Amino acid sequence: MEFLVNILGYILNFFYELVHNYGFAIILFSVLIKLILLPISIKQQKTMKKSAKLNAELKKIQSKYMNNPEKLNAEMISLYKREKMSPFTGCLSGIVQIVIILAVFFLVKSPLTYMKKVDVSVINEYKDNIQQESKENMMYPEISIIKDKGNEDERVYINMEFLGLDLSDIPNQNLGDWRVYVIPVLYVMTSFITMKLTTSMQTNIGKDAEETNEQTEMDAALQANKSMMYLMPIMSVSISIIAPLGLALYWLVGNVLAIVERLILNRFLKEEEN
Repeated sequence: MEFLVNILGYILNFFYELVHNYGFAIILFSVLIKLILLPISIKQQKTMKKSAKLNAELKKIQSKYMNNPEKLNAEMISLYKREKMSPFTGCLSGIVQIVIILAVFFLVKSPLTYMKKVDVSVINEYKDNIQQESKENMMYPEISIIKDKGNEDERVYINMEFLGLDLSDIPNQNLGDWRVYVIPVLYVMTSFITMKLTTSMQTNIGKDAEETNEQTEMDAALQANKSMMYLMPIMSVSISIIAPLGLALYWLVGNVLAIVERLILNRFLKEEEN
């Protein structure tokens, strides 16, 4: 995990040195990550559409071999191989998303370590000084260092000002400031739009499958995608309340890009089928 976080740190720092603003650097960083993950997104949407077509065949196999588990498993594996499709594709994409979320969380939590590559002795010295002054445990030591010492030492300075917001602010530590809610609220709104688009697409897939007069059931891939659709926003919102706003900005931009991506991919895949 640390290797991945370090790589992402180099990328984020490259964009920061380019624009000299943490917020705009995160936006460019988010776009690049989305482009890197685009093949997985395309594969995921194709899998969802293809799964619907396989459901009718799976239903027949389950009905035919319901009393013969070994034959049932063999026939199902054979069908997936014949159609060049894995029932665990949805799980794989979900795992990749979780790994990226955790990596970005560690990156935003410790930008001096992973982005600016500040020497650990410098970080520890400032951490001890702030600890002695505040007499409180710091949840995000490096964010506190940037806030308190950034204007005094260029080594620990990151321009966190973004459109009137301070991306080093943490919502649950600044409950009296309405501005800390702007990005999390926008994130929640775009999450609902994203879920709506996904639900709508899955409903349309189900309708297409019903034209075969067979009862449609979600297979393992679709179920994994559906579970992840609800799990990811809930987990992300919970973390965004206790994390610096920079992380919520990354997720917000990711949602906006996901909405655009799904609209374009859905249109493209429909044209490809015709």
